Amino acid sequence: MRSVPARWPVRVRPRLLLALLLLPALGGADMARETAQAAAPADAPAHAPVQNWSFKGPFGHFDLAAVQRGYAVFAGVCASCHSLTQVQFSDFGGIGLTQEQVAALAASWQVAAGQDAEGHLRHRKATPDDALPRPYADADAARAANRGAVPPDLSRITQVYPGGADRVYALLTGYTAAKNSVTAAGAETHAALPEMGFANPYAIGHRTAMPPPLRDNAVLYADGTQPTAQQEARDVTTFLAWVSSPHADDKRRQGVGVVLYLCFLACLLVILKRRIWSHVAK
Repeated sequence: MRSVPARWPVRVRPRLLLALLLLPALGGADMARETAQAAAPADAPAHAPVQNWSFKGPFGHFDLAAVQRGYAVFAGVCASCHSLTQVQFSDFGGIGLTQEQVAALAASWQVAAGQDAEGHLRHRKATPDDALPRPYADADAARAANRGAVPPDLSRITQVYPGGADRVYALLTGYTAAKNSVTAAGAETHAALPEMGFANPYAIGHRTAMPPPLRDNAVLYADGTQPTAQQEARDVTTFLAWVSSPHADDKRRQGVGVVLYLCFLACLLVILKRRIWSHVAK
């Protein structure tokens, strides 16, 4: 058996240390990522394809026309199960609506207004100061209406949902036919069983309790845009991204202004420094 030297030569140590320091840059990060992906469970959600969103990046902005169309999709399709409890009707002034339009929009909704003398729940027209109403009175009512599942609140879904807007869009458009059962004749059926959920590779466990929510012509767009299922998914995802961060455009504009100010200040400091030290001989 060969003996191991008690000490390495001094000239080898710096090279070894340098190799260890450069390992992440030379592919260690990719190796770690591949290892993590290999160790992920087989039923982990698939990676959502990257989409080209107008609101991505430091210079991005929300397409307000798409946000308005997305609200139409949410109100016509999603609001029957999902809530936006952190959104008030007055917030919709940020998508280009006037105060009169916001008031009319709020009046088209009904909100709870206590109980009458017989204990029945009363409703009234919403006002701009009201939050969007919940579709269910409580979690138990939601479970009873959705086979034990509670539809999540969508107020911050693109921020808290892993994958953000890309995964929300992929989930809405990624339903696939699944082999759930075999008939007496031996033929496999591909219709999803509600008890097992609906096949979707972007859902946890590749199953979701939500049936495919979108279809062609599910809503009518006021601007004449063709309401295909893909367009509806893109618009409602844009709307949910705006709901999750309604002041993002203002923050971007402020950030650009701050950077320009700092650049201007840096130029002034350079000019001032050169002026102060100009009399000093080199």
